[in-house]
Amino acid sequence: MDAMRKQLDVLMGANRNGDVREVNRKYYDRDVCRMYLVGLCPHELFQLTKMDMGPCPKAHSLQLRKEYEEARAKGVDSYDRELEDVIDRLIVECDKKIGRALKRLDDDDAKAAIAISVTEVTQTEELNELSKQIKEKLKDVDKYDLEGKTDFKIQTLEEVEKLRTERAEKQSALLLEAFNKDRASLPQPLPNLPPPPPLPAPAPDARTQEMINEKLKKAEDLGEQGMVDEAQKALEEAEALKKLPARQEPATDQKLRVCDICGAFLSVYDSDRRLADHFGGKLHLGYMQIREKIAELQVWER
Repeated sequence: MDAMRKQLDVLMGANRNGDVREVNRKYYDRDVCRMYLVGLCPHELFQLTKMDMGPCPKAHSLQLRKEYEEARAKGVDSYDRELEDVIDRLIVECDKKIGRALKRLDDDDAKAAIAISVTEVTQTEELNELSKQIKEKLKDVDKYDLEGKTDFKIQTLEEVEKLRTERAEKQSALLLEAFNKDRASLPQPLPNLPPPPPLPAPAPDARTQEMINEKLKKAEDLGEQGMVDEAQKALEEAEALKKLPARQEPATDQKLRVCDICGAFLSVYDSDRRLADHFGGKLHLGYMQIREKIAELQVWER
């Protein structure tokens, strides 16, 4: 229900049902999201991902954002620091994740990961122009939302999605070009060789083995109590756990690189489609937005 409500909010506005409280709210009220007023609420960035923060508990209103921006221009209020503190924490955590990822690679791979910076490789005038167009289109979306022009808003959102797809594909092509230099130096598989014999299934990791033992103990206890069906179900669950692939650390022979925007692992063997999916994914786009926003806030402070 929350996801459906959010989708309706995007298309028709959060006040689509004519909430009377909206009329009486002021931008400085405690139940209004200050981060949204400044231009970016982290709750909206990672929906339906492993970083999902859930719905924002405070009100989002374009009209109140407009009132805040007018007050800020007059020097009455500024909530920039509050947003900067929040997204700075997100960036610090992401950078720690990137640091941990690099440590899991061997020295040579770590150097290569640092050398192939996603940011540096994908910074071109053409891509910067696409990013600029996307930002302008998103401003148009807000304007149409305020004016109640839902059809124009939906059309513009579709244009934004096309621009993002185009940008992701161009970014993937540039990164693929950089990866190709790595591929050229890697040993190539010999043609027409028979496939290697299948490897034995790896032993479950400690946590999975603990869960398997718990299921087996549960099955034994249920069996002693005469609860045959329940015991059989617990046994089946234990068998299913045994078939789960063991959680493993990234192997250095995959020639992994670390995205310096979101911390995801990328392989030099990835296809252009796989890389495009990465650049167009919510996690990468979300971290890109907060990094751009904090740079913008720091410029305003100067």
